[in-house]
Amino acid sequence: MRIVIAEDDALLREGLALLLRAEDLTVAATAGTPDGLLAAVDEHAPDVAIVDVRMPPTHTDEGIVAAVEARRRRPGLAVLVLSAYVEQAFATELFSVDAAGLGYLLKERVGRVEEFLAALHRVAAGGSVIDPEVVGQLLARHRRPDTALAGLSPREREVLGLMAEGLGNTAIAERLFVTDGAVHKHIRSIFAKLGLPPDDRADRRVTAVLRYLHEGRG
Repeated sequence: MRIVIAEDDALLREGLALLLRAEDLTVAATAGTPDGLLAAVDEHAPDVAIVDVRMPPTHTDEGIVAAVEARRRRPGLAVLVLSAYVEQAFATELFSVDAAGLGYLLKERVGRVEEFLAALHRVAAGGSVIDPEVVGQLLARHRRPDTALAGLSPREREVLGLMAEGLGNTAIAERLFVTDGAVHKHIRSIFAKLGLPPDDRADRRVTAVLRYLHEGRG
């Protein structure tokens, strides 16, 4: 796995590089600016880019813009976005088109090395990752009646909420004191009612949660 890192905080940038190299991963380049990221992508053709949301010169959305451009230049590039705190617009915008090979984590997650590395590998493999804290805070902000989800049963809403917290099927089953098979049945029903057929380009679990968040803003 070849990785480029775009982070304007030099200490975090070098710390990430050291961490990844210690795991026998190849850090092809590091950059402190969006232009540096794009140059590194062009030169090194990485598999994954780890990108800070807020970068120079304005420290607003330069990282997101650069990540989108990097994926345009290198189709299939996996991107793991790091943010210091929950930024709703960026999180929902990032996953709005194609969630495959995309991740959004809070920077504090880097300190939980095993979780961070698991997220990195999942994104590199074409999966999607949203930090459970990001999802939890967004759900808390927008918990209101939603006509788009009116067709879900109370149990299906409960399952979707636990999915949003980042729980897998087994963990959901344990929380609800039901079987894995029952959880799988509920999730299939949620996907059907939300019109989410199997699609290699997107993670339906992520799409279901983001649809909830998006409709909740209305």
